[in-house]
Amino acid sequence: MSDQLIRAISRDGYMKVSAVSTRGLTERARQIHRTLPVATAALGRLLAAASMMGSALKEDGASVTLQVKGGGPLGTLLAVSDNLGNVRGTVDNPALDLPLREDGKLDVGAAVGNQGALTVIRDLRMKELYIGSVGLLWGEIAEDIALYFVESEQVPSACGLGVLVDRDQSVLAAGGYLVQMLPGAPEELAEQVEAALRSAGAVTELLRTDPDPESLMRRALKGFDMEILEKSPIEYRCDCSRERMERALISLGPQELRAMIDEQGGAELTCRFCDNVQRFTREELEALLADMGASS
Repeated sequence: MSDQLIRAISRDGYMKVSAVSTRGLTERARQIHRTLPVATAALGRLLAAASMMGSALKEDGASVTLQVKGGGPLGTLLAVSDNLGNVRGTVDNPALDLPLREDGKLDVGAAVGNQGALTVIRDLRMKELYIGSVGLLWGEIAEDIALYFVESEQVPSACGLGVLVDRDQSVLAAGGYLVQMLPGAPEELAEQVEAALRSAGAVTELLRTDPDPESLMRRALKGFDMEILEKSPIEYRCDCSRERMERALISLGPQELRAMIDEQGGAELTCRFCDNVQRFTREELEALLADMGASS
């Protein structure tokens, strides 16, 4: 089954829900970055969260960036989603290897750390970016995403994320849900939702038996009457290109570009999100330098 995202609303209008199945795109990220299991799990959770948050953006070309700096050995995690829920991401230390927790699960919390912050950057194609941040309490990512919505946007929320890694280190299941209360929702609804989610169990177990995000949502919110608003495919998608890398070189300025030509005789740029490598010869850099001079 291909990766999918759904958005839904309760028929009483008190709750909205997003859910994603992201096994394929998480496996793609694992292959690109050569992550070991704990890094795969952490990055996969962040990618799923970014996809759900990005899909809530209305403006074409808008994007959301999630940055997690928890002070743990994984370093910084980054995930970017467009307004359709397509994502890309990276992690500082993909080869981190940690012992399993006592319950046999990957120790994502220890790998991420809880001595930093989750930062959310929304680019709505306006003059200024919207930036919000919340201190990490757990480092497990899902709980910190829910905390962000409560503290930064005053939206009572619940988030469940999971990545199940197979014995060969490939991704067996991945995805999650984001449940948010809407204005006018009765206070007891949040408690009822929390009880339903606890009863449903772990996201990875739900996804392993059925990867359909609609099935995930309906089992996680058993007893709630939900109406599907949208169901769409999502993927790991990077928007890098040779033209964007050329612009990055130009942004260095004529002095840096001249030094690169004199000292290296060319340039090799690698995209941090997809490992796309673009090589620029001395002649190509000279041409960029000439264009810069002509336009100044």
